[in-house]
Amino acid sequence: MLALSSLSVAAQEYHLVWSDEFDYEGRPDSDKWTFEEGFERNQELQWYQRDNAWCHDGILTIEGRMEHKKSPCYVPGSKSWRSSREYIDYTSSSITTQGKMSFRYGRVEVRARIPVGKGAWPAIWLLGTGFDWPDGGEIDIMEFYRWHGVPSVLANACWTSTDQEMPRWITRGYHLTEWTDEYPEWPTEFHIWRMDWDEDFIRIYLDDRLLNETDLSVTVNEDGSNKGVNPFHHPMYLLLNLAIGGTGGLDPKDEAFPLRYEIDYVRVYSKERWNR
Repeated sequence: MLALSSLSVAAQEYHLVWSDEFDYEGRPDSDKWTFEEGFERNQELQWYQRDNAWCHDGILTIEGRMEHKKSPCYVPGSKSWRSSREYIDYTSSSITTQGKMSFRYGRVEVRARIPVGKGAWPAIWLLGTGFDWPDGGEIDIMEFYRWHGVPSVLANACWTSTDQEMPRWITRGYHLTEWTDEYPEWPTEFHIWRMDWDEDFIRIYLDDRLLNETDLSVTVNEDGSNKGVNPFHHPMYLLLNLAIGGTGGLDPKDEAFPLRYEIDYVRVYSKERWNR
């Protein structure tokens, strides 16, 4: 049975419009999620594949593994970070609601337990539908990685600046020790990440603590084919993934594998009821 959190009960103006409680066995529900496959972004080390994500006892587990196998996209002499790698050394999974579910404005709640080992880069995030990145914007409800070399929890938003290679970011990062100094068991427990998104602001919370507030009056694309568009006034879709290494992580070779990112539920609320 679906049990609403106390936050959701208190916020009576919101209606639960989409969710996955992961209360089934096997791969994530194909009516709700699709898998990314291969080397995707940020020069990350992992090869995304279906085998590393499964649901059991009401929990979605995304597992990062140390593996060694031939890369199917290897091209001898290639200068591309994707095709220049002869071997895959790490695998993981990334799932997305692209083509299945997108929404504009509302509340997202995700209850999860994240891996905090060196090289781990779990995330809960959104991308714009119908736009290339960064024109469609990006909202990072949760990222965890080594930020300036220090284990940190981050909450971000980005859109196109005058240089499409360098998007405009509003980033807020918090050292993990802000929680673990007071409560060393923090990494072993589940926590609730929440985003409240309306016409004026995006606010991101961790266990009711406000991490980031983005004023949408300033988030207008400054250049490119979508110059003048505010991406956060358009629909976005969700992604859940566990990356390894890359531009946001450290070399994980001395890390104990497997890494496990566990999600209890994903819930999307709206002030308007959806016709489904």
